[in-house]
Amino acid sequence: MLFSGPHSALQSVSTIVVIKVGSAVLAPQGELDVRAVAALASDIAQACAASRDATGLPLRPVLVSSGAIASGFRALGLQTPPKTIVLKQAAAAVGQARLMAAWGKAFAKHGLTTAQVLLTADDLDHRTRHLNARNTLCALLDQGVIPIINENDSVSFAEIKLGDNDRLSALVAGLVSASRLIILSTAQGLYSDFATKGVGSPIVPVVTSLSQARALVTNSTSGVGTGGFGAKLDAIAIAAAAGVPATIAGGAVPRVVSRLLAGEQLGTHFPLSTRRVGARKRWIALASRSKGTLVIDAGAARAILRKGASLLPSGIRHVEGTFTRGATVDVREESSPGAIARGRVAYDASEVRRIAGHRSKDIASLLGYVYRDEVIHRDDLTLLPADADQEKP
Repeated sequence: MLFSGPHSALQSVSTIVVIKVGSAVLAPQGELDVRAVAALASDIAQACAASRDATGLPLRPVLVSSGAIASGFRALGLQTPPKTIVLKQAAAAVGQARLMAAWGKAFAKHGLTTAQVLLTADDLDHRTRHLNARNTLCALLDQGVIPIINENDSVSFAEIKLGDNDRLSALVAGLVSASRLIILSTAQGLYSDFATKGVGSPIVPVVTSLSQARALVTNSTSGVGTGGFGAKLDAIAIAAAAGVPATIAGGAVPRVVSRLLAGEQLGTHFPLSTRRVGARKRWIALASRSKGTLVIDAGAARAILRKGASLLPSGIRHVEGTFTRGATVDVREESSPGAIARGRVAYDASEVRRIAGHRSKDIASLLGYVYRDEVIHRDDLTLLPADADQEKP
């Protein structure tokens, strides 16, 4: 089923909510709209107060805020958003300061303290830095501080970029074990007939199939944003794999955050649809970037999908890419275009090529040594969400 009727109020098991705000919401004309910032800060502060009154537990919001480049490019004398990496980095350096100053001032009026956290893909790709980021965010939340997160656009380049803040918000939601992800956009939700009727078509209230939802969207972006609605659905898939339900709603809707958290039907809700896996496997599947692909036969694929088996060398048919021992790689069945799993390899690419198709007992004679019998042990292997478009670095 693609969607159902209005959902009942969500009963959160955690007080952490990740809220992503798009550039077009905060800087619709390429100029930071301080009124929009103030309205959202007031809304989040109201939601925090309502949570304390209702449950006695504080709501702990994490804000993923776009808008640095959109807030800064005009200060460089540019009339349109920059296209080159260098100018994007320069605009981000100018705009990020303005963005954080506006958020800090807006939240301070409500007695709330903010902290800036800038991340790159490398911060989430390396396990130690991934855990350090989690520890920092949890420490801030424990102190009642609102982390305001953005991709570190002033130093990021193509090879290390996370891609867009929709994806970043979903990764952060998994990182902090959030109870909910709210993506605020110029879109009011998922439109049921955007292709022919546009924003005048009804909003789909609840989606239960991402693959069917993708058929309803286009990937057009706003003039100041980086991701279209397809990118938002990719983020929803990441959040679902982390066990985090998500909502896409209009960022300009009055009191949108507090109304959503009170259980009101706004936008499109994507309920939890996949089983929650452990933090390490979640990192392998979603945050760690793939460095290559192991193409396997149908028997190995069935063993992995149905039995949770390890990947043995006998099931490997081809090796794509160059990677080192311990790298993260995709696992793809030879008759299918998409990866079914992702894992950390016990051998480098050249070693896997030499042992591919052979039995584990032959590894010693082929290589002269054995690290382990499995190319990827099942403890280092995790299935990928069937509805997710696989990320490529």
